[in-house]
Amino acid sequence: MSIAKILWVDDEIDSLQSQIMFLENKGYSVDTKTNGFDAVEYVKDNIVDVVLMDESMPGITGLQVLQQLKEINSTLPVVLITKNEAENIMDEAIGSQITDYLIKPVNPNQVWLSLKKIIDNKRLVAEKTTSAYQQEFRNLFMALNNNPDYNEWMNLYKKLVYWELEMKKSDSPEMQEVFSTQKQEANTEFFKYVSKNYAGWVSPKGMEAPIMSHNLMKFKVLPHLEKGVPLFFVLIDNLRFDQWRAIQPIFAGSFRILEEESFYAILPTATQYARNAIFAGLLPIEIEKQFPTLWKNDDDEGGKNLHEEDFLRAQLKRAGKGDLKISFTKITNNNDGQKMVDNMHNLMQNDLNVIVYNFVDMLSHARTEMEVLKELAGDETSYRSITQSWFEHSPLHQALKKVADKNVNLVVATDHGSTRVKTPVKVIGDKQTTSNLRYKHGRNLNYEPKDVLAFKDPKDAGLPAPNVNSSFIFAKEDLFLCYPNNYNHFVNYYRNTFQHGGVSLEEMIVPVIRMSSK
Repeated sequence: MSIAKILWVDDEIDSLQSQIMFLENKGYSVDTKTNGFDAVEYVKDNIVDVVLMDESMPGITGLQVLQQLKEINSTLPVVLITKNEAENIMDEAIGSQITDYLIKPVNPNQVWLSLKKIIDNKRLVAEKTTSAYQQEFRNLFMALNNNPDYNEWMNLYKKLVYWELEMKKSDSPEMQEVFSTQKQEANTEFFKYVSKNYAGWVSPKGMEAPIMSHNLMKFKVLPHLEKGVPLFFVLIDNLRFDQWRAIQPIFAGSFRILEEESFYAILPTATQYARNAIFAGLLPIEIEKQFPTLWKNDDDEGGKNLHEEDFLRAQLKRAGKGDLKISFTKITNNNDGQKMVDNMHNLMQNDLNVIVYNFVDMLSHARTEMEVLKELAGDETSYRSITQSWFEHSPLHQALKKVADKNVNLVVATDHGSTRVKTPVKVIGDKQTTSNLRYKHGRNLNYEPKDVLAFKDPKDAGLPAPNVNSSFIFAKEDLFLCYPNNYNHFVNYYRNTFQHGGVSLEEMIVPVIRMSSK
């Protein structure tokens, strides 16, 4: 490890010789200057890892030097050392992005700790993360093999997401490899679990089931309607739990997070099924029965999600809330988003405002179409990073900031997640077979039974039958379903893209978050 180079700037540097020797004994290289002008010139020509600087020096103050140092190197860590405890000095120093702030007299250990925090932070965090995961690995392994129920699966997945984000701090490729194997195992077990239980969850006999798309509003949105307090229900589509975690700090800046929970997206984990189920408060088979002219199957002409507002109003009526003042806003492009920002003050007059934001869906689909996005979102880390960057600069964020200081309740959820597909498998079907990569339905489907969860009779999965003898299949883990014709082109084009419709933790266990204004 190379020696860290420290520059200490203080007009009384001679009185600090014992401190400097202490740091040199700890393995640091320390250069000294007695005024700000010399410090600025020194930093222009020399490598410096951290600057320790007295705040009040004759000629030019520490804060003025700080400004000039940041112009030379905006990422240079500067620790301000001052006799002055005045709040305005502290505020100014923090606003000028100092890295740490020490009050005189400082003892050698204080300075050493500050340097350790700055210089060794990354390494220490990486080491700690790796050893903490090694300890947790066994607990996760035992939990996986302990026949988890649907609540335990939600907790397990939350933990896996936590460790996935933590492992990014670890610089150990071996541990990251161990983690990704463990996550794969979890998905294998989860597929078996869903295969065994899904039909029971959606059966009219009503076996005990988790909260799912079709009763999300009943349990997680409508109970939070309060007289005189507008409730905003924001559905960001195709948002995985780890992507929520990436944008969570931005929300936390404006809102108080009260509950961070998850629910199960129905199968297929695809927009026209899962999202219609959320707004109708019904399974797709029931939507088709009650709204035969509005429900569309995959192979029907026309948009599949054009009647969400009708479905929502019917659900509210059934729940005895038909007299609520509501708005329904759907954003599919930036222009719509800007209009919504301008309209936020009008929405404050309503009891319930539903905002459906299509961005993530556009991103995940566009990513397979556009080479640039394939470059930008090549794996989970970059996919999260794009989501964070998008949300921070999105009209949705601007719009929500406009109501953050008003008395509002906010529920953020999604319709389903997505998973990065890596393993192609062959499926043979007739002309009526659908083109989705993670699920298919049609007559005469030919597939390898171990690769999919199959429903010979769609009603067992709570789904309408598009044709007589239609069956549904859902891909497991990271598989994607390809036809034999043009197979290689298809495989190369779609491998490593984010898709949805099938059975995986990432697609099915998705966030629902409740917040209030601060």
